[in-house]
Amino acid sequence: MTKNFTEIAYNKSFEPWHNSFTHPFITELQSGRLNMDIFKYYLLQDRYYLEHFNKLYELIAQSTDNKELKDSLIANSLDLGAGELAIRNTFFKELNITSEEIKNTPITPTAYNYVSHMYRQLYTGNAIIASASMLPCEWLYQEIGEYLSDKMSPVPIYQSWIDSYSTKEVKENIIKQRNLLDRLYESVSVKDQEKMINAFVISSQMEYRFWEMSYTKEKW
Repeated sequence: MTKNFTEIAYNKSFEPWHNSFTHPFITELQSGRLNMDIFKYYLLQDRYYLEHFNKLYELIAQSTDNKELKDSLIANSLDLGAGELAIRNTFFKELNITSEEIKNTPITPTAYNYVSHMYRQLYTGNAIIASASMLPCEWLYQEIGEYLSDKMSPVPIYQSWIDSYSTKEVKENIIKQRNLLDRLYESVSVKDQEKMINAFVISSQMEYRFWEMSYTKEKW
């Protein structure tokens, strides 16, 4: 039986994907032992990432004539603004992260390269390939949230982070996105299928590196 896009891409990303679950950033976040300075460093880099992630939703939506993909991207952008970005703003207030601190925090190589990778998929590829590069972020976070959902972190802000990715709505949206990309995969050339898989695999590798970047407070 022929495998679909998400099965192929997931299998090719198996090592970095599953290593994310056991990275110290994740295990210590769950246990409550994660240094809050590391979490703050993560949030500052993630702010830059999510800002561009949301912009990519809009740019990819503008670049495609596929109504189903366009509608999905627009809906995801609205969900990101009302959900994850709103939660991040709450975290920033709780941790007293100021606009001055945001302005003066350099963007790390990993955050910069990850965002650049996704833009590249749009500008040298197309909307479908770019969408494939964005799926690992949402899908992996949903799986980690679900995995940690019954373990409970003793640190309230860490538990709030877990809770934001472990809802039924988040899981249902990921299933919709996966199904859509599986269908789109069947509609493109073999060359573009390969580009979709490669884009997904690189993003999965960058997801793992994002935890490492945060945990080690990566610098240029």
